[in-house]
Amino acid sequence: MLLAYIDEVGEPGAFVSRSHPKYNTSPAFGYAGFCIPASSARRLGEVFTWEKRKLFASEIALSEHPGRWERKGSELLRPDTTERFPQHIRVLNYLLHMIVNLGGNLFYYAEEKPLGTPRQTDLIPAQRETDVMGQCLNRLCRHADAKDANLLVMIDQINEKTRAERLPTMYGHILGRAGTFPEMKRIVEPPMHIDSALSANIQLADWVAATVTRAIDRQLIRETRYNWANYRDTFKGARGAFTRESKLYLRNRSVADLHHSELLQPARVLYPLANGELMQDRVDPSVFRKMKAAAERAREREARG
Repeated sequence: MLLAYIDEVGEPGAFVSRSHPKYNTSPAFGYAGFCIPASSARRLGEVFTWEKRKLFASEIALSEHPGRWERKGSELLRPDTTERFPQHIRVLNYLLHMIVNLGGNLFYYAEEKPLGTPRQTDLIPAQRETDVMGQCLNRLCRHADAKDANLLVMIDQINEKTRAERLPTMYGHILGRAGTFPEMKRIVEPPMHIDSALSANIQLADWVAATVTRAIDRQLIRETRYNWANYRDTFKGARGAFTRESKLYLRNRSVADLHHSELLQPARVLYPLANGELMQDRVDPSVFRKMKAAAERAREREARG
């Protein structure tokens, strides 16, 4: 049995640019975390809890409920983390190595968003969540099948209303696809929602998702604040650790999608170092974004016929 612990990468809302007053949060949406043999899950949770308690000893001691204290990945990996909190990176790399040493793999699937407001992109956030979760389940099941193992998927707890809305859709996806793709039979149940305050491994999945989020920001945002997010300089523990099925889907790009550890490669595939001048350097960034967004919408309309 494999256990997959995953958390959200970004959020499903619209994205225009980092400087946009409203739609500025994340250029991609997806899920990331890790898969590990069920026999190793408790050991990994123990190691994570021990390292977390050492790393944040003073803060945990002052908390009202020390056993439920958690540090979110978004706070762990900030723009200035490598300079001000290198110990965060050291501990995170140790935990990434531990996942692999215990027979596990890191995992992610995310999709670059079309540039534009919800109206411009015909955005339905719930549909984006459904589509991306379907891709995650497909890929996790293929990974489990390659390992000749059954699969349970766990994700951070959400409110009951949203959970009740998502559950039938996930059931339908798994059962509807199983007739054509037998690897879908590897998953025992639809994703189960667990309170992160009570699960060390869900907290670790959040840290992995934050790692992937920073790497995606580095790949997709020209003026990124996370240029340090690569495996050569920072996340050495993630190199070669991702499943073969891990992927960042690049929307209407002239370069190939990024797979497994390519996400953390030192080179930025969308912004290569150039001897000459790039077109983006000669066009106002806001104008260039509008040109790109208009081209994307035109391609989407053409694809819909």
